[in-house]
Amino acid sequence: MTLSEANHLIMATVDQMNARYENTVFNEWAVLAINEKGEGGRILGYNGPRKDDFQKNFATDITGLREDLASREFGVGDFSFARHAVGTGFEAFMVLGPGLYLICNNTRASMDTIAKDPRWLNAQGPFVELSDKIRANPLVHAA
Repeated sequence: MTLSEANHLIMATVDQMNARYENTVFNEWAVLAINEKGEGGRILGYNGPRKDDFQKNFATDITGLREDLASREFGVGDFSFARHAVGTGFEAFMVLGPGLYLICNNTRASMDTIAKDPRWLNAQGPFVELSDKIRANPLVHAA
């Protein structure tokens, strides 16, 4: 999958999740190239309210997901959530390809708060479908 195709698919997925949740699940997402230590975060695609501050605050915002990212136990299409991330702390990631990740975030609510709403169960469907599509056709991006 190309970066353009991935960005389009992610945007559609986030829209579907928000529609099923009847509120915002993720108001920010980015496709990143991240080094082996879960650091660096070169932005390949971004959609959200704080484009200028995203890179500047990356080291702090990734804290809740850093351990999982650095573990490298996740394969293409796998994902993880940081249930207690607050504010601009990132809530989720998905492996899009080798060293390539989708980072999802809600800058106004924690994943724990979102997950307490019964509509969250229905909103997860598009995210899982995205995972399956990525697993079948990983993102390929030349450095």
